[in-house]
Parts: sequence; structure tokens; C-alpha cells
Amino acid sequence: MKISRILLAVLCLVMFSVSLNAQSKRQQELEAKRQQIIEEIRQINSLLFKTRGEKKSVLTEVEDLDQRIRATENLIRVTNQQANLLTREINDNLNKIETLRDELKTLKEDYAAMIQKSYKSKSQQSRVMFLLSSDDFLQAYKRLQYMKQYAKHRKEQGERIKTKTEELQELNTGLIEQKKQKQLLIDENKQTRVSLAKEKKDQEALIASLRKDEGKFATQIRNKQKEADAIDRQIDEIIKAAIAEANSSSETKVTRGTVETFALTAEAKALAANFSSNKGKLPWPVEKGVVVRRYGNQRHPQLPNVTTFSSGVEIATEKDAKARAVFDGVVFQIQKTRQGTKAVYIRHGSYISVYYNLDQVRVKSGDKVNTKQEIGTIFTNGLSGKTVLKFLIYQNSTRMNPADWVYRM
Repeated sequence: MKISRILLAVLCLVMFSVSLNAQSKRQQELEAKRQQIIEEIRQINSLLFKTRGEKKSVLTEVEDLDQRIRATENLIRVTNQQANLLTREINDNLNKIETLRDELKTLKEDYAAMIQKSYKSKSQQSRVMFLLSSDDFLQAYKRLQYMKQYAKHRKEQGERIKTKTEELQELNTGLIEQKKQKQLLIDENKQTRVSLAKEKKDQEALIASLRKDEGKFATQIRNKQKEADAIDRQIDEIIKAAIAEANSSSETKVTRGTVETFALTAEAKALAANFSSNKGKLPWPVEKGVVVRRYGNQRHPQLPNVTTFSSGVEIATEKDAKARAVFDGVVFQIQKTRQGTKAVYIRHGSYISVYYNLDQVRVKSGDKVNTKQEIGTIFTNGLSGKTVLKFLIYQNSTRMNPADWVYRM
């Protein structure tokens, strides 16, 4: 009966250990995510809310606040997940403590019975008589082995009691720490919610003024989109022209002048394959930054009738920040834009990365560049005070979502 109880206790402990290990790993993942969001909010504050006296349009203020509100809501969500997971871990630990106490009680009862039995036959004379009363030498030998095993078992039982007692103490200490950690998360979430409520109130006041002149602001956004579309067409034309030029001079057999795909040499194929294998692991094109505009179609959060499209991502960064190559490649174009800024085009086999809105450029056409090599200084807008890099990725003439390629974008 006692053996069954011990086996059941051991089985429960194994199950608890597996569960706790899984939860502990998940807790580490959530904490890493929480720290990442905290860093994102810090960068949003630093890059989008640099000075209180900064002159911003109502539209820009609303968009910047929306960026911070979404990050803050994400922080609250992840912190809640951590607190809920801690609650489960605390409950699991309480159950484990209860199981350990039951097991410890069983071990102590068994140990007490052994001590009592040993006490009754503790005299050297009784042990000698036990051996001498054997029918033959083989029986005497077996009795001697039994006495040694019994003594060893008693010692092991004492060690198990000591180990379980220490494990119980460790669990109790961990439980106290988990409860403190949970309370800290709850307190932090309360403060974050207060801050979020204030942010939303400020945003509502701005949105009210937006809606008064919704038509005017919608027109502004659509005009900006037309400018962005014109830039996109220009980028597409440059890339198609580069493909056609590369193919017309290529020794590889292709349709002359094609603008769809690059004809690749063995070296270019290897570079393209290497680029492709690093999908999701490419470094950011800036050392520090936050994405303020994502790839693809997006409905304006406050003007639901307005939809915009972004061919790449826009990253806000620090003044005088440098743009960096995201992978080894060759510069094949330095474009002077209509806005007076510059764009750098880097080819990576059949892939292209584009760095738009540079002030000064440190490379020239034909240069080989390495991963993370600085290629130029990003332009800072004198009116808004913002430093924003537009970053695009193409596979041949097809646009790709940079967030699929860059690490944790």
C-alpha cells in the first residue's frame, strides 16, 4: 500500500516538473517580449515625441499617439499573460508542495518503522545470534547480505528525507518570489492603464478636431498617397531597367532585354540563395528605430473611408542616423529623388534592397558592400524634425514585405 502511495507521489511530481518546465520557458519568452515592447515604447517616445514644442499637424499628432497607444495596449496584453501564467505556476507549486509533504510524511513513517525495528535488534549479540542460527553457510551469507542491504536502505531513506525537505524549502522560497513578481506585474499594469487612459483622452480630443475637417485631412492623405505612388513607379522603373540592362550584357542565355528576372551567374545564384536562407534573420537597416508605417494596404484608424498603401516600411530613427546594408551585395544605382534626397539600390543576386530618403551617401555605383556597412546618412525633415528611412525589398521586379525578412520587424 505504501509503495503504491510513493509511486503515485513520484508520478505526480514528474508531471508537475514537466508542466513547470514548459511554463518556465513560456514565462521567459513573455518576459523577453515584454522587454522588447518596453524598448519599442522608449524608442517611440524618443523618436516621435522628442520635444514638447515640436510643431506637428493634427494628423501627425494623431498618428504618433496611435503608434504609442497600440504599443502600450500590447504591453498590457503581454503583462496580463505573464500574470496569468504566474497564477498557474503558483497553483502548480502549491499542489507540488502538498504532494511533497505527503511523500515526506510517508518516508518519515517508513523510516520510523525501520528505526523501531532496528532498535529491537540493535545489540551486537542479537545480530551475531541471527547469523549463527543459520542452517548452513549459504543462509548465513544471505542473512549477512540482507543486514548490509537493510543498513544501506535505511541510510538512503534518510538521504531521501533530507533531499525532499530541501526541495520543499526551495519550493516555498520560490513561491514567495513568484507572488512578489506577480504583484509587481499587477502594479505595473495599473500604472500603464492609467497612462493609457490619459493617452486615449488626448487622442479623442485630436480626433474630434480631425472629424470636423475630415474632408480636408482625407484629401491631404490621398495627396500624400499620390506622391508615394509616383515614387513607387519610379523605383519600379529603375529596377526593371537594371534587370533589362544586366540581362542584355549577360552571357547567360535569356530573352534579350527581359525586365522580369535577373539572369544569374553561378556567383549571383549562390548570393541569392544565401540571402533567401536568411529570411527573417536580416539585420535592421538602421541601428535604432521603430516602424511607423508598415507594408501593404492600411485603413486609417481614425478616417475609416481612407485607405493607403505602402510599398515598403518606414522607420523613424535618430537625427544623423546612418542607413546600413542588410546583406552583402553590390550597389547598382544611386538615385537623386524629386524631393532632393537620395536613394541607394543594392543587388543581392536576384534580390534588391532599397534605402530611400538619404541626405548624404557614402557609396557609389559598382561598390561591393558588406552586411551592416554604413551606406549613408538619413535625411531629417526640417519642418517635422523627423528622421525617417523608407526601406524596400524586391525579388527581381516583385515587391516583398520587409517585415518577413528583417529580424523581429
